[in-house]
Amino acid sequence: MYKTFVTKPSDIEREWWVVDAKGKNLGRLATQIAAILRGKHKPTFAPNIDAGDFVIVINCDEITVTGTRLDDKMYYRHSGYSGGLKSVSMREQLEKHPDRVITTAVKGMLPKNALGRAMLKKLKVYAGETHPHAAQKPKVLEL
Repeated sequence: MYKTFVTKPSDIEREWWVVDAKGKNLGRLATQIAAILRGKHKPTFAPNIDAGDFVIVINCDEITVTGTRLDDKMYYRHSGYSGGLKSVSMREQLEKHPDRVITTAVKGMLPKNALGRAMLKKLKVYAGETHPHAAQKPKVLEL
């Protein structure tokens, strides 16, 4: 008789990956990063367990988008007060906080629960070439 394999948290082995976002399309990059954060690239994937790997994204300020999205796409936040809705275009967001563009795109592709929030913590995004995670010996991931 065969037994069904059930992934347990003790079975999870996490790896560190580095992704260079230079010249990459935002949406395509975000979908591939979200799949790695969820662990869908592993044969031990289970939707109820955070089995994904850590992802470091460098050069996030040099991503590309198609069409007029730089000026048309808006990011919204609310202060909590009446009339406190703030909006900023993608162009302004890339100039001031380029890491938030990728983080927001990946966050929208993860589960909307505690598991998704735990997965998002494994995403590290940096604007330049350097990152402080050299001690983890990350592997280069070609997307």
